[in-house]
Amino acid sequence: MSKKKVSYKSELPKIKNIFSYSYYCISKVFALIYFGLGAVILAIFIFPFIRLFSLGHKDFGIIARAYVSHTFRVFLGGLHYLRTSIRKVEDPKAFRQIHSKIIVANHPSLLDFVYIMSLVPNSTCIVRGGLTHGPLRGVIKQAYITNTTEFDDILVECKKLTDKGCNVIIFPEGTRSPRVGQNSYKKGAARIALYCGCDVQPLFIGGSDKYGLGKGDPLLSYNHVEKYLYDIKMLPVIKIEQFKNLSEPIAAKHLTEEMEKVIRSAGEEYAKTYTGLTLNNY
Repeated sequence: MSKKKVSYKSELPKIKNIFSYSYYCISKVFALIYFGLGAVILAIFIFPFIRLFSLGHKDFGIIARAYVSHTFRVFLGGLHYLRTSIRKVEDPKAFRQIHSKIIVANHPSLLDFVYIMSLVPNSTCIVRGGLTHGPLRGVIKQAYITNTTEFDDILVECKKLTDKGCNVIIFPEGTRSPRVGQNSYKKGAARIALYCGCDVQPLFIGGSDKYGLGKGDPLLSYNHVEKYLYDIKMLPVIKIEQFKNLSEPIAAKHLTEEMEKVIRSAGEEYAKTYTGLTLNNY
């Protein structure tokens, strides 16, 4: 007898074991605290060491982001070992071969950037400026780009980075995807890709419902039906060349529509074959 799938458009069933649910909620909070403390240690102790001993042989940002990627892999490895969050990727080596791309993806949870960054070491990300007011401040200010920076300055910085082979991770929705409904895609990612002259590498993040890590979810909440599963798919590259003969506003519009079409279509196809109990929104 096949299992009944609980769609992301439905409410999760009632909690059967309150003790188990409480344990996982508290474990999630401790994992977030651990993550924040790790960021503080990186900013105060590790980054100054990197600046001191890099001796100009490599760009500080490249080394710093590579180290952050390593720490993310360790952190996520711990979650995988505890079976609280599991990663599924067909070919991890292929992700390490991504260079000078604008990486775009759907954005269901807090951990999306962490998973992508762990897979693609030489990457930066445009992150919410509000994060610079918390424990991640030191890491973000030294290695990443905030969306509160003037957009023209963002364009210039992204061009410098992609010219060096670095990738830029952007979530075109601009915020986490809602558990019900959809956000429209914004044109910022397309404008950056056009300015940098870089192809776009779309990713799709599938898997189980990320309740507890999504937008607006209570801190003490968790998907009590099944483990968090991050099933990350690399989609076909969108070539920037096909948009170069268009005016910038039209090119940005069409490229944004293409990104959304590719990622949404991947989600629809994924839903047809996914065998889990809960489905991640896309």
